[in-house]
Amino acid sequence: MIEKILTVQNRAGIHARPAAIIAQTANKFESEVSIVRDDAVVNAKSIMGVIAMGAGYNTQLTLRVEGPDESEAAEVIEELFNSKFEEE
Repeated sequence: MIEKILTVQNRAGIHARPAAIIAQTANKFESEVSIVRDDAVVNAKSIMGVIAMGAGYNTQLTLRVEGPDESEAAEVIEELFNSKFEEE
């Protein structure tokens, strides 16, 4: 399993568009992809789950990826966060 700490860097936080991008990206991989905020764990392949986290600007989240393509999945999702979901 791979765990990475990610920070929401786009000013608008995780709203519908970034949540859709995260879910679409996570669904390209076979691995299980979860995002953890405090005690809440959501399936990153679920748009509604990702939105429901209510992650605003500068929120720290933990990405957990487990499966056959976990390295690639973690890297690609981390890059989404680093690129601010191409919103800025």
